[in-house]
Amino acid sequence: MTSAIWIIIAVVALAAGYLAAMAISKKNATSSANRIIEEGRREAEMIKESKLLKAKEEEMKIIGEAERAANQRMQKAQTTEAKLKQREMQLNQQQNEQQRRKKELDNLKTNLDNLKTNLDNRETQLATRTAEVEQMHREAQGELTKISGLSAEEAKEKLVESLKDEAKTAAASYINDIMDDAKMTATKEAKRIVIQSIQRVATETAVENSVTVFHIDNDEIKGRIIGREGRNIRALEAATGIEIIVDDTPEAIVLSGFDPVRREIARLALHQLVTDGRIHPARIEEVVAKVRKQVEEEIIETGKRTTIDLGIHGLHPELIRMVGKMKYRSSYGQNLLQHSRETANLCAVMASELGLNPKKARRAGLLHDIGKVPDDEPELPHALLGMKLAEKFKEKPDICNAIGAHHDEVEQTSLLAPIVQVCDAISGARPGARREIVEAYIKRLNDLEQLALSYPGVLKTYAIQAGRELRVIVGADKISDEETEKLSTEIAKKIQDELTYPGQVKITVIRETRSISFAK
Repeated sequence: MTSAIWIIIAVVALAAGYLAAMAISKKNATSSANRIIEEGRREAEMIKESKLLKAKEEEMKIIGEAERAANQRMQKAQTTEAKLKQREMQLNQQQNEQQRRKKELDNLKTNLDNLKTNLDNRETQLATRTAEVEQMHREAQGELTKISGLSAEEAKEKLVESLKDEAKTAAASYINDIMDDAKMTATKEAKRIVIQSIQRVATETAVENSVTVFHIDNDEIKGRIIGREGRNIRALEAATGIEIIVDDTPEAIVLSGFDPVRREIARLALHQLVTDGRIHPARIEEVVAKVRKQVEEEIIETGKRTTIDLGIHGLHPELIRMVGKMKYRSSYGQNLLQHSRETANLCAVMASELGLNPKKARRAGLLHDIGKVPDDEPELPHALLGMKLAEKFKEKPDICNAIGAHHDEVEQTSLLAPIVQVCDAISGARPGARREIVEAYIKRLNDLEQLALSYPGVLKTYAIQAGRELRVIVGADKISDEETEKLSTEIAKKIQDELTYPGQVKITVIRETRSISFAK
């Protein structure tokens, strides 16, 4: 009995413990579920807030972009409006200007009409006055005819005859006195005037070279001037027409050519190229073109300086340019500008001694050889060509005659002509002034160039190597490669037939094709 009770008690205790454990387990499960639910709710809240923030950011971004686009459109609209207002103002100004001009034209038209009316009235009054004067003149003639018993023509003839007889007698006596005095003193006075004129004018000995020496700092520059396979020196010779001699002479390059203008262009171009350091064919052509323009400006400046030094005013600009070109020309080895200045000063002194206008004499002396420096080469003596140029540029007739008559091509019609002729002879005949050989040499080279230039398609010609080579540059669009050979043969044959020269002349015909484009 006792054991059974204890068993029952144990069973009850176990049941009670199981029930207690079940209750505790249920409570724990409930609290865990509540905690999980709470955590889920919190996470949901956080996700919700994150989404809301993101949505607000997107909304703000869209609003900002919309505002920027609106501002841009507003700015464009304002800019367009400003332009339209400016255009409107310009149109208003133009309209006002047109209205003002129209008013001025109307006023001018009115004034012209008034002037025309006044002019018509004046013409009418003048015609009336003229008729009255003619009537009075006829009446006076009638009165004189009645008083003298002679007609007007008869009285005039008698008066003229009496005056002629008196003038002839007085003139014959005066002329006889002058001739007697002149015969006694003419030779002596002429010698005095010529000697005094020569003594009062300083002269310079003419020095004319056909070469220019270009000095360099070191001989390394010679290689750069020659260039790879000689392309630089060939480009320089083709651009200037001057033979460039690079030899063993230390620190020197020789520029050889008969034309002083070309030599000066070549010297200045070389100086710029060596100073700059960039030496290649394209740069050479650019520098030569620039220097050629500078030399043209220097020619004009030289002409202006010469006219100012001599006190000559009112020369035509083209005549001033020709005077400047004289600096680069020679006459029988004598520098043409020096010769013309010397002749001008001699003419002024001699004219002063003879009681003539020294300014006109100086002007005629300066211009007397202007026919030696024309832009083209017409077949006319330089004196006649100079006279035509002076007439073309509105020089006075006595100056034109002095220019044309200083070598007796035309008749002398004023005292300026013999003065210019004498002073030209004085300047050219003094010791050391001229050398015939140089002039003949330069003429031969000029004839070579002009002969080749007469062929169609020839653009430029250069006589180099003292006339032993003639380079002829032709247009690629005018002459083909096959025709260049024919052209060189024709030129050689014509030189053979028409010119006299020592040795032989090499004719080189150059044809280049260039393609030029611009990147913009």
